[in-house]
This record gives sequence, C-alpha cells and structure tokens, in this order.
Amino acid sequence: MLRALAKFALLAAIIMAEDSTAQDRYAASRERMVREIAAMARETGIETGRPVFGEPVMAAMRKVPRHRFVPPGREPDAYDNRPLPIGNGQTISQPYIVALMTDLLDPKPGDTVLEVGTGSGYQAAVLGEIVARVYTIEIVEALGRKAAESLAAEGYRNVVTRIGDGYGGWSEHAPFDSVVVTAAASEVPQPLIDQLKPGGRLVIPVGGQFEIQQLLVITKQADGRTTTRRTIPVRFVPLVRGRPD
Repeated sequence: MLRALAKFALLAAIIMAEDSTAQDRYAASRERMVREIAAMARETGIETGRPVFGEPVMAAMRKVPRHRFVPPGREPDAYDNRPLPIGNGQTISQPYIVALMTDLLDPKPGDTVLEVGTGSGYQAAVLGEIVARVYTIEIVEALGRKAAESLAAEGYRNVVTRIGDGYGGWSEHAPFDSVVVTAAASEVPQPLIDQLKPGGRLVIPVGGQFEIQQLLVITKQADGRTTTRRTIPVRFVPLVRGRPD
C-alpha cells in the first residue's frame, strides 16, 4: 500500500511539474507581449488619455494564460499582439485592446463588472484577476459553452457566464460598477447605461461593420445623465441581436 501511494505521489508530482514547465514555456512570451502593450500605450496615450496602464491591469496581462483561450493549434500565436480567430466568425481581441478597455473601466478590487460578448473568455479572465465579480454574456452558444469550460478550468470562480443576447444587459445582477462590450454596436444600448451605477463607466466600440468604429468611454453621472469621450478608432465584429441561427 505504501509503495503504491509513493508511486501515485511521484506520478502526481511529475504531472504537476510538466504542467508548470508548460506554463513557464510561455512566461517569456507573456512578458514580451506586456512590453509591446506598454509601448503601444505610450504611442496612443494622447488619444486614449492612458499613456500608462495601471499596475493591476498589467499584472493581469502578465498572469492570464492567453494560450488557454485560443483554439487548438494556435497556442504558438497566443502572445502575438494581434487578434486571432476563435471560430463562428468571432475573434479573441488584440492583447493591447484588451488591456486598454480594461484600464478605461478604471476597475477596483470590489467592483462588479458586466461583459457583453464573452467570446473566448479571455477578457473576462483578465477582469476576473482584478475585480470581485464578472458577469459575462455570449450569444453564440458554442463559444459561450467553450468559454465557460476554459474559465472553470483556469479557476475563475468569480466569473459567471450566460448564453443570451447581451444588448439588454443582465438586470438581475445590476447595477454594475462598469460594463464592457467586446463587439461593435450601431448605437449605444440604453439598457446598459440604465444598469450602470452612478459614476460607472461603459466602454464600447460603436459603428458599423464596414465603418470606422470609435471606442467610447461613457460615464454615468449622479443625476443619470452621461458624458461620452472618444478614444481611438477600432475594428470589432458586430454586436449580434437576438438568437443567431
């Protein structure tokens, strides 16, 4: 019995060591990615108002294993500073854009954040490293289920997923400290503004699929009115309404 337990412990140690080695294999790539994000932040700082991203955001970008949120076979490309296809006509956003949108939310440790457009789950994971709770909605069922599996496998117990139309938000858990939309809307969805706390922020790309889209930061005032600030032109897949075929 003791010999069997010893063999089991040795096997478990080997598996853990192999997993750790696999993680370490990407450590240098993640660090390179973070340096590229920092350089782009400096280059776009005048437009975004964020020449340097906050340390919690950069720490999350260093930590989250992006290679766990890309399709099989794309792991070698995971830490390139560019979007990648994830199937169903959708993409995992460029790491710089993920970092920028996260930083524009001005996230705090106790915050509750709504994400519209789970995609691969990567943006939700980055937020999950910083805030208390993330609620994320994905309309494409196959993507939503895969993202939920990836987030659970990586231990993100503070991220709650849902399959559905995110245009109307998630009223059961509102109000939110901030809302991030990872697909381009033709107009700003009023339900998302309604579900913001006073002082809360909505970060959203707005514009048609074949138009110049603008990444907007909308802040809700105490009296319910909003102020809008444009940052940089972006290109996102369109925000889908209703149930897709």
